[in-house]
Amino acid sequence: MNHKITKIRRKLMTELDKERYEHTLGVMYTAASLAMRYDEDIEKALLAGLLHDCAKCIPGDTKIKLCKKYHLSVSDVEKENPSLLHAKLGAFLAAKKYHMKDKEIINAIASHTTGCPHMSLLDKIIYIADYIEPGRKELPNMAEVRKLAFTDIDTCLYRILEDSLEYLDSKNIAVDPMTEKTYLYYKNKRNGCMYIEEEQYG
Repeated sequence: MNHKITKIRRKLMTELDKERYEHTLGVMYTAASLAMRYDEDIEKALLAGLLHDCAKCIPGDTKIKLCKKYHLSVSDVEKENPSLLHAKLGAFLAAKKYHMKDKEIINAIASHTTGCPHMSLLDKIIYIADYIEPGRKELPNMAEVRKLAFTDIDTCLYRILEDSLEYLDSKNIAVDPMTEKTYLYYKNKRNGCMYIEEEQYG
């Protein structure tokens, strides 16, 4: 495991800028800490955390070109804000470029920006670690969210989704439909409501 992580780290140092690389290490170690807390596979958490932003520093127009080349869907919101593509493109590159075969790791990378309904424990860990890692600037309610991360992972996930939507709305930033879909799924789940995806979203 250590050899694999060291090899990927060396490669990422040439692919990411200094700030993004430091963030990546923060996410990797935070994910490992959460994996220890919730009895998840630590190696998977380390690898997913390490690779979660592997496509982040690719220029926006190149992200769109690569998605088209590899037949990855690009929504109107993603065309407007190509940075949103780094999760799905990163998941693809993790498999193709970094030879990651584990589907749980690939899925965690793919969902780390918007979340998704029915998230696995590893999905939740990477999503939360990306938000709370020590190098993150202080976002609203960060202290409470960081505490929740280690006491109630589902409540923490819901709180991050709620805070993220409020933040994006306050900044008048376009919201990826999947973020709203994920928020509504976990809101209904918390309220004990039946969530019927086909009826609500077609």
